Amino acid sequence: MLKTVERVKIVATKVLSENWYVLKKYTFDYLRNNGEWQRQDREVYDRGNGAAILLFNREKRTVVLTRQFRLPVFINGHDGLLIEVAAGLLEGADPEERIRAEAEEETGYRVHHVQKIFESYMSPGSVTEKLHFFIAEYDATSKVSDGGGLEEETEELEVLEWKFDAALEAFYRGEICDAKTIMLLQYAAMKNLFTPV
Repeated sequence: MLKTVERVKIVATKVLSENWYVLKKYTFDYLRNNGEWQRQDREVYDRGNGAAILLFNREKRTVVLTRQFRLPVFINGHDGLLIEVAAGLLEGADPEERIRAEAEEETGYRVHHVQKIFESYMSPGSVTEKLHFFIAEYDATSKVSDGGGLEEETEELEVLEWKFDAALEAFYRGEICDAKTIMLLQYAAMKNLFTPV
């Protein structure tokens, strides 16, 4: 059986935009299962890889989330204020190192013991991004600032501390519709994170 690299031949690459991140058009030949080569065109958006983290307090049965304006979801019919876990792009940094900094910038909580739980491609049909997923426990002593994001990155986040059950209910009602947040909340439910150790 041929390896995938033997079934794909990149014919041409054209940069369509470098305004925010990089959008390219690829023309490639793909060897189909029937043995025929087929020419295809795809646009691929490269914004780099990222990380996301669910901060949880086992004793209080709470999670820390954020709410911020997201233009793409606004354009797609949402009110634009999305409830999310803390997350950000790696920008060349180690995923664990980056997510610690991102959690503190966005939520104001400094976490020390983070646990990586899985990785996932979030929109593999058009976006290169792979997301690294983490969890970490927090408590009152972890709070070092108000959070809210970085002004120089035009961030303006509202920090939310919710009961875990309320967050799950918000997901079931459709109020939480961000994929990374849903995945982490479901992970917490499946793994019984709020069961005393």
